[in-house]
Amino acid sequence: MEIKIANNERIDQLYAEDVKIIQSKDVFSFSLDAVLLAHFASTPAKGVIVDLCAGNGAVGLFLSRRTQAKITGIELQERLADMGQRSIQLNQLEKQIQMVHLDLKNVFQLIEADSVDLVVCNPPYFKESATSHKNPNQHLAIARHEIHTNLKEVVQVSSKLLKTNGKLSLVHRPERLVEILNTFQEFHLAPKRIQFIYPKKAKEANMLLIEGIKYGKVDGLKLLPPLFAYNDQGTYSDEIRSILYGD
Repeated sequence: MEIKIANNERIDQLYAEDVKIIQSKDVFSFSLDAVLLAHFASTPAKGVIVDLCAGNGAVGLFLSRRTQAKITGIELQERLADMGQRSIQLNQLEKQIQMVHLDLKNVFQLIEADSVDLVVCNPPYFKESATSHKNPNQHLAIARHEIHTNLKEVVQVSSKLLKTNGKLSLVHRPERLVEILNTFQEFHLAPKRIQFIYPKKAKEANMLLIEGIKYGKVDGLKLLPPLFAYNDQGTYSDEIRSILYGD
C-alpha cells in the first residue's frame, strides 16, 4: 500500500523503538513529552490501551513495541488523526492500533466503560482564558490550550474507561500538580508514581509524569528519581539518549 505524504509533511523515526511517524511543523510534531510518557507508562502485556488527545499517534506507536495490547488513539483534530492513521499503515500496525477522529467526550460510543487496562494522555497543558496567549496556528493552539477539553474532563473520562486497578499515565506541568492530585482523588484514582523532568541540573522542573490506579490504595506513592533532559554541554543527557536511540 502506498502511503500518501503531503508536501508539508515529513517522516521521522524514533530509533529506540524503530517507529516511523508522519509529522508536520505546520500542523503537529511530537516532542520529548510524548516519548517520555510512553517510556514511563506501565504497559500491560496484553489487553486494551486508549490514548486520549492522541495528536499524530506518537504515544500509541511507541507503546506498540512493548505490548500486544490493542491500542486506540482518540484525537479531536481530523488532520492529526489522519496523520496518525497513515503512520499506523506506514509501520504495518493496522491489526494492533486504530486511530479515531473523535471528541473524547464521545469516546463511550466506541469503547465501553470499565473495559480499559491503561489510559495514556498528553493533554493540553494551559488553561484557557481571555488573557491567555495562544498560538495563532489553530492546530497547535488546540493541542496546547484547554480550548476543547481540560484536566478534569480528561481524568473523569479516563477513570470511567478504566477497569478497577487499571492505570492512567499522564504527562503535564509541575505547577498543576496539586490540581492533578485533587482531580485524581475526585475520580477515584490513587496516585502511585510521580517523576519530575528538568531541562538540566540547577533548573526548575518543567514537566511531570504521573500514574494513578483506579480504586487503588491511597498509600504507596513513589517519587521516582529526577530525569534531566540536557547535560551541561547542551546535548541530551545519557538517560534521554538511551530512551530516544536505545542503549
